[in-house]
Amino acid sequence: MLITKIRKQGGAAVVTLPAEVLRQMDATIGEELSIEVSQHALIMRPARGERRRYSLGELLAGVTIQDMQALTENSAWAREGEPVGRELL
Repeated sequence: MLITKIRKQGGAAVVTLPAEVLRQMDATIGEELSIEVSQHALIMRPARGERRRYSLGELLAGVTIQDMQALTENSAWAREGEPVGRELL
């Protein structure tokens, strides 16, 4: 069993997670954690399945040149005409 202290940093309460805890959680520095409180116990786990960020390569995987040409043709109307509001050019 590991013991750590709650300390104040600015207006937040901060707990340091030892490297061994991160290893057991299979978590890394900067990773998002989901936090639950149940019967006065704190449960933290990596938030991988809950909200994932994708790289541009992952988002465009499988997109072909033909797909991009079709998108360009189907959205031409959005690039035509003069600004009608406060759009940035």
